[in-house]
This record gives sequence, structure tokens and C-alpha cells, in this order.
Amino acid sequence: MNSDDKALFLDAMEDVTPFTQSTRRLVPTAPRPRQQIDTLQLDNFLTTGFLDVIPLGEPLLFKREGLQSGVLEKLRQGKYAQQASLNLLRQPVEQCRQQLFAFIQRCSEQSLRTLLIVHGKGRDDGSHANIVRSYLARWLTEFEQVQAFCSALPHHGGSGACYVALKKSAEAKQETWEQHAKRSR
Repeated sequence: MNSDDKALFLDAMEDVTPFTQSTRRLVPTAPRPRQQIDTLQLDNFLTTGFLDVIPLGEPLLFKREGLQSGVLEKLRQGKYAQQASLNLLRQPVEQCRQQLFAFIQRCSEQSLRTLLIVHGKGRDDGSHANIVRSYLARWLTEFEQVQAFCSALPHHGGSGACYVALKKSAEAKQETWEQHAKRSR
């Protein structure tokens, strides 16, 4: 430190009073509550990277290979009763991502098969609702449990909502097999 720097420093510190042992008081603070981490969300594999926006005029439609066409057609016609629904209207993309992940996991655990997800619709391709809609279309294909999805009928939300079909659980497959075995006797 040269003499000019030392003089500037001493000049700047002229009105500073050093702490003494008697002026220092430590006040104990209450421990912060631990943040609960949702372990389910740690496994959230849904991506939020680059997004191809689906034009508003294009209906949502997806069918996993191996699914019978008749199942998708019945889904499109709203012939399956919705066993659960999720409303994603006016929520940030990250919140939608988290809610969708938890919702699909819960529905799978409860062996639900048909769902309704309301995502909203905007007036133009770049609107927030259409961004959520486009992410939803990507996210649903990332779930192994999702067999198909399509835009809903007007009375369920039309292009602002979609029907989702989940895989049958092992228990449901067994029940179906037993019902068909009884009929063939």
C-alpha cells in the first residue's frame, strides 16, 4: 500500500467507530424451518427446452403404437367418462409442469384411465395459453403411462382442453382377462 492509498483509507475511515466487546450483542435466532422437498418432483423428467409451438388451428392428437384405433376414436368422441381432471388455466409453465407430473403419477397409482386436462386457448399462436398447450402436447408423450390424447369436445373445453387415456394397470388387465374368461365358458 503506498502512502496515497493509506491516506485515502484513513481519511475514509475517520468517522468510523470500531466495535468493542461490550457493544457487540448476539441475539439468538429461531432455527429456520426446513424446506420440505417434494421427492416426487425430484424425479420429474418433463422437459422445458426448445418448443415447437402447435398452431391454434391444429387439434391435439396422439396415439401410442399398438393402441387400437377404436380406442382413440371413442376418446375423440368423448365416449369415455373422465375419471379425473386438471385445470392449468393462467398458470406459469413451470407450475403446469409440476402439477401435470404429480397429476399423472397420482392417476396412474389410482388406476384411473381417462382424464380431462384444461389448458386454455389463446387468441394467437404465441399466447401463453397456446405455449402451455404446446408444452402439454410434448409432456404427455414423455409419459410412458399415456396411451393417447386428443382435443376435447366443445362442452368439455374444445381446443382449450384435451382428453387423455392412460395405460391399464396390471390389476385392471387381470380383471378384464377374468371377465372375458367367464364369458367364453
